Parts: sequence; structure tokens; C-alpha cells
Amino acid sequence: MPEPAAATSSRRSLLLRAAGSLGGGALLVLSFPPYDVFWLAPPALALMTLSWHGVRASRGMWLGYVAGFVFLTWHLVWMRVIGDDAWLLLAGAFALSIGLVGAGVAATSRLRVWPLAVPLMWVLSEALRDRVPLGGFPWGRLAFGQTATTLTPYAALAGAPAVTFAVSLLGALLAFAWVERSRPRATVAALVGVALVSSLGGLVPIPTDGEGTTDSVTAAVVQGNVPGAGMGAFDTRAVVLENHVHETERLAADVKAGKVPQPDVVVWPENSTDIDPFVDPSAHDQIQQAVDAIGVPVLVGAVVNAPADPDRIWNVGIVWQPTASPDPGPGQFYVKQHPVPFGEWIPARGLLSKLIARFDRIPRDFAAGDSTGVLQLGPARIGDLICFEVAYDELGRAAVRGEGVTGDLAGLGARILTVQTNNATYGYTGQPEQQMAMSRLRAIEHGRSVLIAATSGISAIITPDGRVTQSLPEFTAGYLEQQVPLRDSLTLSDRVGAVPEIVASLAAIVLVAVAAFGRRRRSDVGSTLHQPSEESQ
Repeated sequence: MPEPAAATSSRRSLLLRAAGSLGGGALLVLSFPPYDVFWLAPPALALMTLSWHGVRASRGMWLGYVAGFVFLTWHLVWMRVIGDDAWLLLAGAFALSIGLVGAGVAATSRLRVWPLAVPLMWVLSEALRDRVPLGGFPWGRLAFGQTATTLTPYAALAGAPAVTFAVSLLGALLAFAWVERSRPRATVAALVGVALVSSLGGLVPIPTDGEGTTDSVTAAVVQGNVPGAGMGAFDTRAVVLENHVHETERLAADVKAGKVPQPDVVVWPENSTDIDPFVDPSAHDQIQQAVDAIGVPVLVGAVVNAPADPDRIWNVGIVWQPTASPDPGPGQFYVKQHPVPFGEWIPARGLLSKLIARFDRIPRDFAAGDSTGVLQLGPARIGDLICFEVAYDELGRAAVRGEGVTGDLAGLGARILTVQTNNATYGYTGQPEQQMAMSRLRAIEHGRSVLIAATSGISAIITPDGRVTQSLPEFTAGYLEQQVPLRDSLTLSDRVGAVPEIVASLAAIVLVAVAAFGRRRRSDVGSTLHQPSEESQ
């Protein structure tokens, strides 16, 4: 017996929607580093939106999950270095957030303002994913694929959520143009909206070198390199420290020979010494030797024992002064506030360490710091972010605004941002490019130069307008040096903080509630119309 035409049509529609979700997720990956085909993001998001529009919320949820899983498994493929299980579990868990977008888009499809609901759902989804569970995981935010486009300047207005809103709005408008293709006026209006959103970002004033201040410093970034890539990159910790000492001494020799100017500050990367210099006299002396050679304060990335807690360690950035200074040796330091779960600390360690043997590589948990990383590095007041911390909005914002700063610098904001990072584990996987893109967004968002110091690359100097003026390739020893501005003025994004994200998230929730109420009301009316009257009974 032939299948009814309605059932065949429904099956074909479902297959097309599934294909749209799969294709949209795959295209979205290509808009991010290391591929950087940024213009693919709006059509990818349009495909996803069309796949979710007009279906039940439950179907939108699983279609969104499919898109999210395809996107994140490819985007986070560098996690395979840790293990396929970690890679797939991470992608699978956080694909739920994109599933929520699918459900939200589906639920609000009947609203006349549904194209506006789409970007609101993305902002809400990312707000949740950036925070939960276990402190969240912001990797793959839509904004991080648009860090050198006409949409990037929106970050100066309302941070990464504004860029996410803009790019997802483009996708929604393209989808609206397709849905309303039988109405020429609506289609033209949508396409005009696409042109306006794409171009108006160019009118947003973004910070430039020296704007609002005449102060500057000559900053140097050292990339010492590591013996190898992957999980064993730091098995020879002494070599890594020696590499950074050697490269700093080479910089000092070039200064003495007149090849480069004398820097005012030097930045070493995260894990430039995994040997605790407070415990090991040799490590202490090697660092002091390098600092004395260059003759200026050096920000040293180190792993040290947590005081009074033998079971914990700290990931720190230490301001190390030359012997000739009034207060030589290690001084102010910043303790990483956001250690990475399963990478730097193990939740439910007692249980999981018995099940997963490679957790033995993390014998002690990193303890989180409790103060913002604003430090006085010579003439520069810096805001230090360590590795993945650059992905979290609140940490850079707090540093620039001077929130949570303790000690002599309480209340003072950072005039430069530094990102100390160690990406050797993920060398040649695309992860370093993804992280550097985040730093470019932060430069514009906060109006600050960003100095990236990476053990094995990619180290870079980024100006306040987001330009990468110098960089070092992966697994290449070297240094960078440049004069960069010290800035005090705050962008609008820093002034308004998280308020736009909160407002957008609340608006998304309200639209879902309105849609749910409208659906229930239509259901009640339908039930009443079909209910038999008393006379007919």
C-alpha cells in the first residue's frame, strides 16, 4: 500500500531540516580560525534558523543539538590530544546550549518579531554556556569567529555579546528573507537590514594607538619554545626554563649591540617555569640571571606551591625585579582565577582518578585565586590573564575597571592587557589561532594593547584597534618588541559591563514565555470550539 502523501512530505521536510542543521554546523566551523572564512557565518546561521523555524520546540531542540554537536566536535578537534573521550564528552555536553537555541527559535516562530528572537536566543545560550557547568566553557562563541570583520567594532559598545547578536541577526534576516520571499517588500527590507548591520559597525569609534593619553612603554614578549608538542611537551621542565632564560639573554645582547631599543617591561609566558622558584634555588637564580641581563621587570609565568596547602598548586604571573632595583627579586603576583576543570583540577577526583588513568598527570589540583590580575610591571599597570581566561568576559572587564583589585593598586584599572599562555599541548591543531582571535576581540572591547606571551606560540602584539602588528609562529624561539600605548579611558562596553547581555537574556526568556502563553491560549480556544454544546448533549 503506498505511503500517504502527507507522511512522505513530512519525512522529506524532516530530512531537509536535519540536513540544514548538519550543513549549518559544518559551515559555521569554517568561519572560525584556523580557516577564517568569516563570511560563511551568516549563511550558516540562516541555514540553522530555517531548520528550526516552524517546528515544535522539542524538535527544534534536537535539531539544534545536531548542529551544535557537528560544530563543536570539529571546532574542538584539538581536544583529541587529551583523548577522544574528553573531546566527544566536551562537545556533546556543550552542544546542549545550541540545542536550547533551536528550541527557543522553534518556540518563538509564530511571533511577528521572530527574526529578533533568534539573536536574543544566541546571547542567552552563550551567557549560560560561559558560566555553567563548572564555570562554563566559552570556546566557540559566535563573536570569536568575527574578530577582524566589520562586525568586530560592536565589541566596543557591548562586548562579545554584541558581536554575537550582530552576526546571528544577519543569519536571522537572511532566513526571514527566504521565508518571506513571496513578499518582495519584506524580502527587500530584510536585505537592507543585512546591509545596515554589516556596515554600521564601521561607524563605531574604536580605540587607536595613543588615543586619550601620550604615555607609552616599550614592551618585549619572549617565546622560549618547548622541546616537543602534545601531552609530553613539559616532561623536561628544566629545558623550558632554560629556553626562556636564553631568549631573554639574547634580547639583552641585542639591546647592548644597539639592534633593538631597551624595553621597559618584558613578558614571559604561562609555564615558563614549572619548577617552583620559591623552593628551587637553581630556578630562582636562573630567572634572576635573565632579569638582571635585561635590567627591567619581567612578568614570569610559574607554577608554585600553594602556601599552607600541600595538596594544591598555583598558576601565577610574578613581577620579577632586577637586582639593581630597590626591591629585587619576585614581588607582586597574580594567581589564575579560573583554573580549567579536568585540565588544571579534577572534579570528583577520588572517583574519576580511579576510572581514568591519565588524570595521574594532574597529581595536584590548581587552586583558584581570589583577586583581579592588575599588577605594576615597571612603568606599566597591566591586567594579567592566564591562558583560557581570555575567553571569559568578566575577567578582562574587571582588570580594566579595577574591580576586585587588592593591595596598593586597589581600585586602579589596567592600562595594558597581557595574556600569558601555554598552548604547546595543542600545537599545530588550530587552537592557538582560536585563542589569539579572542585576544584581538578583547583589544577592541577594552581599548587596550594586548601582549600575548606563549611558550611555543602564537605570541603576538595587538594594538588597541585589534591589529596584530607582530607575531611569532608556533614552535619557534624568539622575542617581539614594540612601543605600545598606556591607556586609561574606558570603552562604552567597559562602562555598561554585563547589562546588555542581561537585558538580551531576559528579553529572550520573555519572548519564549509570550510564545508559550499564546500557544496555550490557542489550544484552549481550540478545545472550546470543539466542545459539544449542552443542547447537543
